[in-house]
Amino acid sequence: MKEISEIISAYQVASRHKKRLALATLVHLNGSSYRRPGARMIVDEEGQLTGAISGGCLEGDALRKAVYCIHTQQPKLVIYDTSDEEDATIGVQLGCAGIIQVLFEPINENDPNNPVELLKKAISKRQNAVLVTFYGPDLKPDQPIGTCLLWEDSGNVIDNSGFKHLPPALSADIKASMALKKSSFKNYKHNDLNINAFISFITPPVSLIIIGAGNDAIPLQHIAETLGWQVTIVDGRHTYAKIERFSSACQIIVSKPEKVLEQIQVDEKTVFVLMTHNYNYDYAMLKALLSKNVPYVGALGPKKKLDNMVKDLQQEGLHLTELQKSILYGPVGLEIGAETPAEIALSISAEILAVLNEKKGGFLRNLPAEIHQRYFKD
Repeated sequence: MKEISEIISAYQVASRHKKRLALATLVHLNGSSYRRPGARMIVDEEGQLTGAISGGCLEGDALRKAVYCIHTQQPKLVIYDTSDEEDATIGVQLGCAGIIQVLFEPINENDPNNPVELLKKAISKRQNAVLVTFYGPDLKPDQPIGTCLLWEDSGNVIDNSGFKHLPPALSADIKASMALKKSSFKNYKHNDLNINAFISFITPPVSLIIIGAGNDAIPLQHIAETLGWQVTIVDGRHTYAKIERFSSACQIIVSKPEKVLEQIQVDEKTVFVLMTHNYNYDYAMLKALLSKNVPYVGALGPKKKLDNMVKDLQQEGLHLTELQKSILYGPVGLEIGAETPAEIALSISAEILAVLNEKKGGFLRNLPAEIHQRYFKD
């Protein structure tokens, strides 16, 4: 999500300076690669690039292809075989062992629904969306080409594909992507056209609500924003919860705990960390959260602290369900030997990411299978 935001920012800057642009999108992968399908890179006519489609091994050639695309104003699909150690075009022994297809699209800034404008619309609201990119080895003028279809979770559809009617199978696959929260590759036969499509599922960024504006909240806010998360700092003390202590990008709320949730949009990507070092404030916040369907609540401090909170809730007649207990993490963070505030912040961020991705947070070298599950099926 952060990369998309940076691409949009680069697009806006280039547009102000009247620079032409091209968008490169990794639309298909067979095998392994450093980046997954959906990785994007925008390039201006002077060769300035933002984003990445690989770990750096493809960017040099991709930059040249993007500039060529800008000058010809024609989309182009390029196939990189990183498993071929004899391929001198992109270098030898890259180690990725995958066949990567990248679509280069010229950006018409006068088109309100050009690919980058669709990306802007996709992330403008806290809702899931699907962005469809059509591609193929033999691009023809009568075929839908490029990133030209946005389907929002609300049901709103922006169709710049040129289809009079969307193929029924495409509509069904978009709905399936929404339901499964996964991207996919598809091939369609429609009106004598052979159409490849990358159906890209886009989800809102993590919304991290840090309950507590002490010094140890600062590195957690920094790491979260580096990850592209949206951060809100909450505290009852206005001398601590002030923008001068934190990033201008984060939201600051000074409030009593029972009033906090009235000021926050809570959804399936909203997570909370209780770290005020004030038992009563954290307890009141935890009590308020019981009525919300959130995926993660972390509590800084020893295990006994969280256990005491649960016991106090029970004494008030609030008995937690197994589901409510399952989202509580205390002591908060992964076990990495963290001691300093920055290390603890890293531990907390990693745990949140693991929970949201339904991972255990172990060593990658111990995985019996591939790092990335093959969600992308032909």
